[in-house]
Amino acid sequence: MNRRMLFLLAGTIAAALPTIAFAETQLTVYTAVEAVDLDRYKATFEKAHPDIKINWVRDSTGVMTAKLLAEKDNPQADVVWGLAATSLLLLKTEGMLEAYEPKGVAELDKKFVDKDTPPSWVGMDAYVAALCYNTVEGEKLGLTAPASWDDLTKPEYKGHIVMPNPASSGTGFLDVSGWMQMWGEEKAWGFMDKLHENISAYTHSGSKPCKMAGAGEAVIGVSFEFPGAKAKSAGAPIDIIFPSEGSGWEAEATAIIAGTANLEAAKTLVDWSVTREANEMYNAGYAVVAYPGVAKQVEHLPDDIASRMIDNDFEWAANNRGTILKEWQKRYDAKSEPKT
Repeated sequence: MNRRMLFLLAGTIAAALPTIAFAETQLTVYTAVEAVDLDRYKATFEKAHPDIKINWVRDSTGVMTAKLLAEKDNPQADVVWGLAATSLLLLKTEGMLEAYEPKGVAELDKKFVDKDTPPSWVGMDAYVAALCYNTVEGEKLGLTAPASWDDLTKPEYKGHIVMPNPASSGTGFLDVSGWMQMWGEEKAWGFMDKLHENISAYTHSGSKPCKMAGAGEAVIGVSFEFPGAKAKSAGAPIDIIFPSEGSGWEAEATAIIAGTANLEAAKTLVDWSVTREANEMYNAGYAVVAYPGVAKQVEHLPDDIASRMIDNDFEWAANNRGTILKEWQKRYDAKSEPKT
């Protein structure tokens, strides 16, 4: 090899060294977190771990769950960060999750952690069922504000209620699951039959019903608490109502997809997802978080939301999800909004 070739080779190696030294791990992260929060999640994590970059794939809970199941034999995700715990339990039964006990997980409220040791998923925060009631539109129509779930079946609300489709929205599923756990299946289906008569549309987003109520496009939006607080802070004429019977809820959770080629980076993300810093970040978008003592009261929401949350059996909800959704779609899907 002549001197010129040695010089060129040395230059090529030298040019490559910075790339090797500062190589980044790219993590494909599936999520159903509200789109407005994703940039903040990415920036906060990457500031703490600049050697790991997140590439988001986002959709609603039902769509993301179906996508993960369809990819079972050829997984495309490394981590799921922000998907319903009931969905992750479904993936767990299919052997799709890498069990891992993240550092610091013992600090979390136990209801936010998978019961197995090591856990297959760890919780982040909770979204809690609530009603958004447009006081201006209600007054125009001579309506009274509902105080309970049962009130929603009153004839006066016919055509004035929107709620999420449980097949596409985690919020919709927590409603249906919550009613069944509170009342039993027979009574819950009877309630939903009556409620269906008053529904104008089922949306494919859990926050959309509250946004529609805030904009006067509906009088009552069956949604979860945080979009209501956000809309009210922005000036929407709504009241946020927690029904007297109790509120179903769902935990957003994190898990590693089994077989990932980036296991160490995935563990780093999951370790960070349970930290106090991460939970403080979640509190910017959710009133209830997994790390005790972190959540600050959110404007327009009561400080006792946790006491309004029903005892939630995630295992039951996950095991019965398919059967529930099949029956729900058969009965009520005709009023669902078109999928875009």
